[in-house]
Amino acid sequence: MSEKIIRDPVHDVIAFRDNDSLEAMLFRLLSAAEMQRLRRIRQLGMASLAYPGAEHSRYSHSLGVMETARQMLDHLSQSYAISEEQRTVCLTSALLHDIGHGPFSHVFERVTGVDHESLTLKIVRDPQSQVHRILAGHDRALPGLIAECIECGEALEETETSSQAKGEKRKSKRTFIHDILYSQLDADRCDYLLRDSLHTGSRYGLLDLNWLIHALVIENDRLAVATKGLSAVEGYLQARYHMYRNVYFHKVVRSSEGMLKLALNRARLLATQDRLEWPPRHHPIAKALLGQELSVSEFADLDDVSILQCFKVWRHAGDIQLARLCNGLLFRRLYKSVELSNVPDEKIREIENIAQDVIKQAGGDPTFELFYDQPADTPYEIFTSNEILVSNEGKLTELANVSPMVQVLNKQLFFKRLHAAENWRPMIAKLAKS
Repeated sequence: MSEKIIRDPVHDVIAFRDNDSLEAMLFRLLSAAEMQRLRRIRQLGMASLAYPGAEHSRYSHSLGVMETARQMLDHLSQSYAISEEQRTVCLTSALLHDIGHGPFSHVFERVTGVDHESLTLKIVRDPQSQVHRILAGHDRALPGLIAECIECGEALEETETSSQAKGEKRKSKRTFIHDILYSQLDADRCDYLLRDSLHTGSRYGLLDLNWLIHALVIENDRLAVATKGLSAVEGYLQARYHMYRNVYFHKVVRSSEGMLKLALNRARLLATQDRLEWPPRHHPIAKALLGQELSVSEFADLDDVSILQCFKVWRHAGDIQLARLCNGLLFRRLYKSVELSNVPDEKIREIENIAQDVIKQAGGDPTFELFYDQPADTPYEIFTSNEILVSNEGKLTELANVSPMVQVLNKQLFFKRLHAAENWRPMIAKLAKS
């Protein structure tokens, strides 16, 4: 039997059998221009400035999500009837879930308003994209099925967010396929925790994936975990908590991402004033900064490499603030952080206002030399329709009913910090102590 083999640091051997039409199609998707673009986008954005090994790409993560979903389906199919269409939609959606992501993770998206989920749908549906042609070559209906699955997953997440905000619980048409792709125990989270932990060297994201998958069952068309897998689920949730606390919310990571956002905002301001010397206005980066719609082919030119090239040009720009920010990002001269998590919000606003006045009086620009940051995440959300389900002898219950740990993890993890150019930090630290 002929097969294509990819060696992966997380899952080891990822194989694609040539005589299996689905696996052959998945392997062809890996070569599509839209997928290859993900090689040039780092999974953790600027995190390599804190963890030098964090250079892995969204391409490797996407491959890992597909493999994790495949392992889940392989295990479940031993006991449950899973149709070929369900398997095709699940694995293809898992592989393509990140193709709409812009450069440097979510920062570029927040500045430009370019929504990665909308772009994913656009790429899947566009007859001119290589991804669409490969999908349609396998099955003419497949692009529509993938788009429908992605849209349904987004709608479920929006419904759950709205329900939680209102303190409600709503029933939805969620199935075990959606649980594998869009849930609090999905293939995406399982892979990025293991992959990010490995490449950062932090070890906080380690989880027992093999046992977790072995404990998966399907009950009432929903994905659930048998009671024998409770410890593995709890370990997975703890891993997620510690990765957010120590990696994703690391002060250096947040400082560099904040500076990246400031640099892009400054470039956007200059572009709107027709003062951005490079790139030219027809360039995809300039069009994105100006909020103009991009074609699929133009979007394919947006990656970390193109943004870094802008930084190399902008560091010599006539605009002092843009040049300083780009120099700082290129040579790791990052803004310094002052921890304010134990300071009342009223005091923080007072400190920020005073700091802004001091910077202005000294001839600086507080808009681009100072920013407040309060990253927050809830490690596990209870009372939502995608709460992790536990199966005990065929009876379903929510994880919160059988694990006291999730009551603690349902509390929001957050940090409060002021980040500022290095020369302003002593002043802000003094204000925080006063």
